Amino acid sequence: MRLTTMRQTVTVTAILALLAGGLLATEESKTDWTSGEYEGSREQVLELMGYYKAIQLTPEQEGIRQKALASMPAPCCKEFSAATCCCECNLSRSIWGLSKLLITEHEAGPEKVQAAVEAWIAALNPGGYEGRTCTTGSCNLPFKASGCGGMQEHHLIYGD
Repeated sequence: MRLTTMRQTVTVTAILALLAGGLLATEESKTDWTSGEYEGSREQVLELMGYYKAIQLTPEQEGIRQKALASMPAPCCKEFSAATCCCECNLSRSIWGLSKLLITEHEAGPEKVQAAVEAWIAALNPGGYEGRTCTTGSCNLPFKASGCGGMQEHHLIYGD
């Protein structure tokens, strides 16, 4: 069995958590994360949430992530940027995981990361977000219902 390699340091705790949750890929990802064409499937959400936990960015890489996401309003709470959101919800975890993966594994710059995140958000909720999910108490709704997919990483509310 071959674990997907990452160029960045992965903490033992994160690896154990990912293995316990079945989130660490044992083969290459079935998704071409550089394509911008995503299904928004439960499996993809879980994969990206796993990358969020496992990948640690260098300060330079974090700068790229900030530049890419800071100008984008968070889909669930437009008062905050996609770089910070108002909280660490499952929607944000997936966005941040995608960003980290593209920056570390594919050497993506801010423009590529931003375009991929926009495509990812559209795949999760083709109807679009109004940016009021958090202020209306809709965080525990599925993505397609303009929700955050839940607040706890071990309890993804997908809606399938």
